[in-house]
Amino acid sequence: MPVSTPPGRTPLDRSFFDRPVLEIAPDLLGRVLVRNTEAGPIELRLTEVEAYDGPNDPGSHAYRGRTERNAVMFGPPGHVYVYFTYGMWYCLNLVCGPAGRPSGVLLRGGEITAGADLARRHRPTSRKDSDLAQGPARLATALSVDRSLNGADACAADSGPFRVLAGTPADPAAVRTGPRTGVGGDGAAHPWRFWIDGDPTVSPYRAHSPRTRR
Repeated sequence: MPVSTPPGRTPLDRSFFDRPVLEIAPDLLGRVLVRNTEAGPIELRLTEVEAYDGPNDPGSHAYRGRTERNAVMFGPPGHVYVYFTYGMWYCLNLVCGPAGRPSGVLLRGGEITAGADLARRHRPTSRKDSDLAQGPARLATALSVDRSLNGADACAADSGPFRVLAGTPADPAAVRTGPRTGVGGDGAAHPWRFWIDGDPTVSPYRAHSPRTRR
């Protein structure tokens, strides 16, 4: 007799990501991202995300069209988009919507629910487990993410580097929304950051601060 998969362990298929990004982003809260590394898996319950709506969003990397850097955003949904920022950090996104219409969700924060020892090894400066993946750069570092993983398919049938499980979706009453962190210009006011209220792994909000050249 076959053993059934517990509901929370069911992988999300591509149809989950083939929807408008503003539907997907809050629906990702409470889902579980699995990062399969050579040393073993790390699992992360998502608690904070931001939506980026391509040509409709001045804050999106895809706002001005396709480039070599953002090409993955124009591909099929359910893939990962990894970019390098400030010359120091990687950030991890999930591509959404139909191919050719670039949008994505930045994974900003989460709770490490399995593989914490590995995550601590990747982030030895972390002071407590709640800040292991508190913020997008910490999240990517804890999961050992770099540009070599750009374009990986999180919906592939085989056991690739990523998989998103159904988990336990966040209670809608606990979901909050507000401006995205660090986004300026015409996209600054979009309330497209979503988080689980009161969760200790959610990162502090910071408004955009223009960088000055020295």
